[in-house]
Amino acid sequence: MNSFPLPQPATIKPTRILSLEHYSEGPVIDVKGNLYISHGISISKLNLENTITTWARSTAPNGHKIMPNGNHLVCDGKQHAVLKFDQDGHFINNAAGGSCYNQEIISPNDLCLHPGIGFYFTDSLPEKGVVYFVSMDGKQRVVAHDLDVPNGIVLSPDCRKLYVAESHTNRVLIILLDAPGQAAHPPEVFANLPCHSKKKEGSHNMPDGMALDSNGRLWIAHYGMSAIQVLSPEGQLLATYNTGIRCTSNICFAGNKLSTVFITGGDGEPGPGALVRLDVQIPGLPILPGGH
Repeated sequence: MNSFPLPQPATIKPTRILSLEHYSEGPVIDVKGNLYISHGISISKLNLENTITTWARSTAPNGHKIMPNGNHLVCDGKQHAVLKFDQDGHFINNAAGGSCYNQEIISPNDLCLHPGIGFYFTDSLPEKGVVYFVSMDGKQRVVAHDLDVPNGIVLSPDCRKLYVAESHTNRVLIILLDAPGQAAHPPEVFANLPCHSKKKEGSHNMPDGMALDSNGRLWIAHYGMSAIQVLSPEGQLLATYNTGIRCTSNICFAGNKLSTVFITGGDGEPGPGALVRLDVQIPGLPILPGGH
């Protein structure tokens, strides 16, 4: 594995790509490099020529991933479900929803893929939040429960570790897996994150979406902090990058060699929203083997 040192934060300035009416979430790219973002009731597609079009509409689209077969999975808290769309943005069905082991699925927030096996998603509730696993045949399983607003979620490349942003405690949890959807033991604290210099609680310090780079470092969108925090594989804080948007919500690697960070969020909720980029020249970890 090549080693890619982190650039000095002072040398990285955010570039605003889009200003939006509504707060934005769920950035993801397809194998062609098109970028999708959720904002308001829309999911928009930004192509390589920077032309933006409405790709699909939902009630409250949030976290978003693209499966190997080209179908899209989108969390929607108002529909209490993870929705499945085809590659053209047409709704297919609910990929997850209802109840699981007497747990009612209420507010799906973000998700990550276990290629060929299924996907994980967070149900973002105060103190009673849940992490679910859904297999390819649609079977749902509880992985962890009683979390305090679980949010962003990422699976390690070896598929043995699940990282979960726990927003209301301002920390990242780690769940070791014995098998897909099966936790070895309850979640443990991977890292506690920095606090706002003036405000110590609530919406000023909340980890949101996350992504891994090719060196196994965890990049965290830090809501209320106008920042991306970068943690080492051991959970140590390595760098903080300014995003220029107070409510930084989510992150993905895109562009040439996946070396540009695209960040969603906004100045508040429900808006205005924004899409910015950081030209970090650090390759991200592809979500799918051979793809994005």
